[in-house]
Amino acid sequence: MLEQVVERMQAELASKSFDGSLKFDCGDAGVVVLADGTATTVDQDTDCTIRITDENLVKLLTGKLNPMTGVMMGKLKVSGDMGVAMKLGKLLG
Repeated sequence: MLEQVVERMQAELASKSFDGSLKFDCGDAGVVVLADGTATTVDQDTDCTIRITDENLVKLLTGKLNPMTGVMMGKLKVSGDMGVAMKLGKLLG
């Protein structure tokens, strides 16, 4: 499932700029890291980390989970540079 997320994010990064680095930490399912204009499942340190289940990550990326609602309901937790997390909305359109 995360490989499909990486493919989608790679397509978005090809057409839009994204400054900073961000990691979706999906626990045992793995990670998706956006850094240096690429998307990967290789774990690394990032400016911002979003802890989320892989299922909720797909919902977030498909517009079925509002980021603010997700935070308030505890479905995702943001740590690190909030400015980088805010840029994610522009990337996803």
